[in-house]
Amino acid sequence: MSAVLHQELNELAEPVWKEAVDHPFWAGIRDGSLPPRSLTVLVEQSAGHLLPAYARALARTAAATRWEHHVSLLARAAVDTVQAGARLLGAHNGMCAEIGAPPADPTAAVAAATHAHTAFLHAATDSSVAAGMGALLPLAWFQQRITDDLRARRQAGSRYEAWTEMYHPGSAYARTVSELVAAYDELGELMSGPGRTELVTYFTMGLRYTHAVTEAAWTHADWPTRTSGTV
Repeated sequence: MSAVLHQELNELAEPVWKEAVDHPFWAGIRDGSLPPRSLTVLVEQSAGHLLPAYARALARTAAATRWEHHVSLLARAAVDTVQAGARLLGAHNGMCAEIGAPPADPTAAVAAATHAHTAFLHAATDSSVAAGMGALLPLAWFQQRITDDLRARRQAGSRYEAWTEMYHPGSAYARTVSELVAAYDELGELMSGPGRTELVTYFTMGLRYTHAVTEAAWTHADWPTRTSGTV
């Protein structure tokens, strides 16, 4: 008998979660050493591009799924995601003086890694319910894991201590993620073998796209620049 779907996905994700929480970006938030500009880049890319794309991906999958309670769950998550982006931008900019960070520009251009992630979300959720569900879970799970770890291991009195508390989505978000996980287990029972395989494949790809956005904020990586003599 196949493992419960969320257990299978968690086993696939665990090495990536470990790599993510130990990444210098999140470690720098915990101890206050992260360059403030890197934090602002993350907020710009998340609030301005990734979260709006994620909300649309949730809404597309809600419209495509045949199970009504999944429609309600995904549609509610889409609304919450739109609101979360606006809250993040406003809260971060309200704390800029306190943490010494430049304000996030709501019109900042999309970075290459963010563009790749959003394009992946659009393509997956336009393909099938299985592909869409596989692509959606990594970001929701990642947000919960990262913010719980930041809260648990933050250094008291560090520069970003208050920012970390603001960034944590709270208990309501944890309940939504739990409901999502239950929905995936239901899908694991309802789907045929090929559908389950497709979901797992897109989940695995989504893990790396999610982590790549953090890496880009850390390095400030953007679109490749054209050099002299390049065709």
